[in-house]
Amino acid sequence: MDAKQISVSSEAKLKGESTKKWVYRSLSRAIMSGRFPPGQPVTISGLSESLGVSTMPVRGALDQLIADGALEYLDNRRVRVPDIGPDRFDELIATRIALETVAAERAMHFIDYIRIEQLVTLDNKIDEAYEDGNIELGIERNFAFHRCMYDVRPSFVLLPLIESVWLRMGPFMREAVAHLDQSYQVDRHGEAIEAIKRRDAVALKEAITADIQDGTGHVGRLRLLNVAKATSAR
Repeated sequence: MDAKQISVSSEAKLKGESTKKWVYRSLSRAIMSGRFPPGQPVTISGLSESLGVSTMPVRGALDQLIADGALEYLDNRRVRVPDIGPDRFDELIATRIALETVAAERAMHFIDYIRIEQLVTLDNKIDEAYEDGNIELGIERNFAFHRCMYDVRPSFVLLPLIESVWLRMGPFMREAVAHLDQSYQVDRHGEAIEAIKRRDAVALKEAITADIQDGTGHVGRLRLLNVAKATSAR
């Protein structure tokens, strides 16, 4: 498969942030929002050109992303998002559900009416992005919705673990969003918000679980089945 030139939108550099950390953050956001298709090679020189930096900080950031499990080296010039198999995909879905249901339950009693309004606003903005055809922005806002729910209660372990799973799942989110009409018939975010208002931990965990399974989980499994059929037909 030929390498693809991918445009990476650079994040605003934070005060005191090193170039390597800035590159890592920009690439992480691009991967998480689905800009890197699974299995599609991209060149290190192309990423350097897109970000306007030398290859050295890009290689440093890529080494970290590879350690995170988000990318893999093909050779000394190219990387790609791993095109994972069914077992690994199901493990990621199960891990995401396990972590996020715990995070939601821990955070629920710390979510006040101001945070609830923020969640409602984000949920509406997700719909607006998808209606405008801006899939990447919709995916970013979806993760922002979940982060807004969980980070109200400080976490030094749980949220970083969740974000590491998002990094691995992001490339598959684009395909999930493209087929939401097939699998996402109920507003699970709305269910989660209503459960928070009632302080109903069981209903909240059920909404989070269904949100993950109806979206990325459902379409990701269909994709893997299609890949398996295409491979067996050769």
